[in-house]
Amino acid sequence: MVVIRRFCSFFLLAFILSLSNGCASLPDVAEIIKESLVGQNSYQIMSSEGLLSADKSKAIIQRLENSVDPTDMLKRQTAVVELITESPLTKGNKVTLLIDGLPTYAAMFEAIRNAKDHINFETFIIEDDETGRKFADILLQKQAEGVQVNLIYDSLGSSNTSPEFFKRLRDGGIQVVEFNPINPFKAHKHWLIHPDHRKILIIDGKIAFVGGINISSLYSSTLSARKAVEGEAMPWRDTDVQIEGPAVAELQKLFIETWHGQEGPELSQRNYFPEPTQQGNALVRIVGSTPGQNNRITFIVYVSAITFAEHSVHLTNAYFVPDNQILDALTQAAKRGVDVKIVLPTISDSPTASLAARYNYSELLKSGVKIFERRNALLHAKTMVVDGVWSTVGSTNMDYWSLLSDDEVNAVILSQEFAGEMEEMFDRDLAQSDEIKLEDWDERPLLPRLREWFAHLFLHLL
Repeated sequence: MVVIRRFCSFFLLAFILSLSNGCASLPDVAEIIKESLVGQNSYQIMSSEGLLSADKSKAIIQRLENSVDPTDMLKRQTAVVELITESPLTKGNKVTLLIDGLPTYAAMFEAIRNAKDHINFETFIIEDDETGRKFADILLQKQAEGVQVNLIYDSLGSSNTSPEFFKRLRDGGIQVVEFNPINPFKAHKHWLIHPDHRKILIIDGKIAFVGGINISSLYSSTLSARKAVEGEAMPWRDTDVQIEGPAVAELQKLFIETWHGQEGPELSQRNYFPEPTQQGNALVRIVGSTPGQNNRITFIVYVSAITFAEHSVHLTNAYFVPDNQILDALTQAAKRGVDVKIVLPTISDSPTASLAARYNYSELLKSGVKIFERRNALLHAKTMVVDGVWSTVGSTNMDYWSLLSDDEVNAVILSQEFAGEMEEMFDRDLAQSDEIKLEDWDERPLLPRLREWFAHLFLHLL
């Protein structure tokens, strides 16, 4: 996937203009944290039977915090997020961790085959390749069986996909929406570069998938399906989650909101919000972000979780070009004794982003942050686990495109069991990574330093 979202030259002017549509700045998370302290104990949890009392909600969070090394981060982070979003923390969810493309696609295909009412699908990239055509075939089959299929694809991300691919879907009865067409003559309202970077698949309002995985044969394990990056054919390393339970309704709300915002055709009458049932024990909050001064929600979630960490922050991210607030949160966490480890790609489909990321290595390493670069795979995952109990999986990179200009979505999961699975996955990535040591890093030649400095100048475009 030559990530089209990394256009810098041709769309530079358009991007700058798009920043004027809503201030291109990130909120002061420290101020939001101060405000949240006033109502820190007022949060409530939604169950399949409705909203729990404040006392019951507090007791659930307290039991979860007591299940791991003592930490107050759950209560504090929950209070911050409740202040900035109406999406509730939901109880009774089953969350399945999906590692890499083939297992994720297998789970998606099984869920699609079993669909009875509707399939709502939102993706940044869907390619006209072997994998994309497999998805097209099964979606068309379900549409022919009477299951309504609704698809949102991003115009920028899927710009290499042939119009005939989408025409075939439309001709088969699938309702298709192109998100923010990059062709100004097809634009719905105002033409601007504002991508939909979300990846959401919802089946019958009961099962949902969310994470970083696009629809592309790049995620195939076969060498012939991989695209050469910097001269090497590499597998793509990514992460999704499958969610069953009350949290699915929150993803459904995001999908329908986007559909209407893009002036999609009227949705057929289906049971988009079936009666929720308890499927597992995980607490889940769906966090969606769209551009706007007061809607950088995934950014606030990242910064506050790191800020409140008491024991560990284990972060994996594909495009690590953070702002100063994220850098400060990471360095301060390390300085107070938190085990901060970051896994980043050795080779990226965006070399400029990798260079800009490495510009920050010295500062992070000096504070005690441990940095690792993943070998033998192109790392595309966006995950974090904190204090062995708080986890997130989603589409949000720690770069300015994700934090300022994209529609993004993450699932935040509060569960000791799920966090344990995340830690095992993180350890496997660590075992296939090289640690960056400060003494070696400080001795690297001048030319790489200059390239990193130069790339950092363009961080707002990465």
